[in-house]
Amino acid sequence: MLDPLTTLPDGTIKQVNPFTGTKVWTLPGRGRRPIDRVARPPLPIDPADADRICAFCPERVLETTPEIARLVRDEASADGWREVRGLTAEQVAASPADFRLVPNLFEILSFDYWHLTHGWEPTAEMTARRETYLSTPVGREHVERLARIRIAARSAEGTVDGPLTDAEVEREATGLFAGNHLLVVARRHFEEGARDDSRLRGSGRLTPEEHRTYVDFSIGTMRDVYRDNEHARYVSVFQNWLQPAGASFDHLHKQVVAIDELGADLEREVEHLAQEPDLYERWGQRYAAERGLLVARTPSAVAFVGIGHRFPSLEVHSLVTDRCPWELTSDEVRDFADLLHACHAATGVEVPSNEEWHHRPPSVDLPMPLRAVLKWRISTLAGFEGGTKIYVNTVSPWSVHERVVGRLRGLVEAGAVSATVRPAD
Repeated sequence: MLDPLTTLPDGTIKQVNPFTGTKVWTLPGRGRRPIDRVARPPLPIDPADADRICAFCPERVLETTPEIARLVRDEASADGWREVRGLTAEQVAASPADFRLVPNLFEILSFDYWHLTHGWEPTAEMTARRETYLSTPVGREHVERLARIRIAARSAEGTVDGPLTDAEVEREATGLFAGNHLLVVARRHFEEGARDDSRLRGSGRLTPEEHRTYVDFSIGTMRDVYRDNEHARYVSVFQNWLQPAGASFDHLHKQVVAIDELGADLEREVEHLAQEPDLYERWGQRYAAERGLLVARTPSAVAFVGIGHRFPSLEVHSLVTDRCPWELTSDEVRDFADLLHACHAATGVEVPSNEEWHHRPPSVDLPMPLRAVLKWRISTLAGFEGGTKIYVNTVSPWSVHERVVGRLRGLVEAGAVSATVRPAD
């Protein structure tokens, strides 16, 4: 493989992603452009309204789809958390949860896609949950309201006149309770006690323990989607933070989406990995160390500046390559989650970002780690990129490294990230 990172005499930096082949240039004069969004005076909020800012907030839970599961704190549990399933709409609305698992109202691939293309049917658990939820007045009304929204979205007029028939409600309910596009939603929109909208509660403002739970819940959801849908060849996990990064709400959540193919990048990586089994180690942490781009470590994970991404990026790789994510030990999940949390904290909640997970799917028997790419969405792709497929990345890898490592050291000293995180020298 050619060197993925080349600096030319005029200072232009040419990057080639060692896993996907994406080409990126960083041009002189752009390497230290501002990263944070243009500041505006924060807008005041009433703390009494902080739990009803958007549809993901705990006082508006019946504006989302019917809940599949939730995590709540439980001092009697070994890890301090308890998972709860099978609640009625009345029970969902009666008390808040720290993390909720709900279907996406407008899936990337709908139930009809899976049913008509592959003959996939809802599991017995999904059917039982639907029947339980529809058996109460609030649950029935909730599903009817969501059914109307979904039917209207598919109609040419964008509206639905008159009451829905029982058949229409049942048909939409099947899709709502048998989704393969799920959301893992954190509880708070703002930090507790916030008085202005600058105190958004992004990943880096969770505690390390909360973030571990959030990651573990997402891994378990990925596992369950693979288990429940035998036609799911890959389950994509990602997080869009802030509207410039594609988020509908500035409220922390991950998305877990089943698809019936591996995707072009993963197919290429699998071919490459078959020829070079140490691909991720050689062109990940080892190459980053050679070029002075390591950011931090935990006992079984490493973070470094990513190369050849369309936006300035950090990568977090588990050092375990022989297992699927849900087969990792609790300590290995913790190491991955703590390092990812530290990267978010060092990035800053004000930076729009995409967090993209990559993992070894069950159908692939090759050494592939769980890894996350944290992309800073601080520029807009334009005609040059579209016409050439060469992307102009506005911040050099070494500028990203300088910013993140400096911030990480302060966060470690302040105890704001896990004590297991060791910033690079």
